Amino acid sequence: MPPVLAAASVLLLPALVLTAAASDVATFRIPNWIPLALIAAFPLAALAAGLSLPAVGVHLAVAAAALALGMAMFALRWMGGGDAKLFASVALWMGWPATLTFVGAAALAGGALAILLLSLRSAAVRPLVLTGPRWVSRLADPAEAIPYGVAIAAGALAALSASPFAHVLGL
Repeated sequence: MPPVLAAASVLLLPALVLTAAASDVATFRIPNWIPLALIAAFPLAALAAGLSLPAVGVHLAVAAAALALGMAMFALRWMGGGDAKLFASVALWMGWPATLTFVGAAALAGGALAILLLSLRSAAVRPLVLTGPRWVSRLADPAEAIPYGVAIAAGALAALSASPFAHVLGL
């Protein structure tokens, strides 16, 4: 595969997770087409990275485990359905052991996001934020959820250099 095409196929991951994060911030929703596009693009990226069939099998197993974990967190109302699907589709790309980096980075980013939103939603800051754009005032609304797609995207970007796709991009 030509290097430019290989790099383009791998760059779909950051492009799609950033799109998911932006959508989650603006609408508190991650469209289904984003995780589906990540899943559909994975075989091309795996080919570009030269993954063997057993390695692809490990990636599929990691994704299945991540989907089960995401579904459990959704059932417990710890994350939304779009977050769970995005989490699993990113885990498909990360494989093992890069998923550990991904989960750790996403957890740290989620903690930072929660602190930021608690600050925005505080009695001192919230009145100032309400004068901004609608999407910002929704972020400051204590009744709203946390757009965890942002943390998942941050985890994916942080873990990309630990993934089997890093060499395709020269990371």
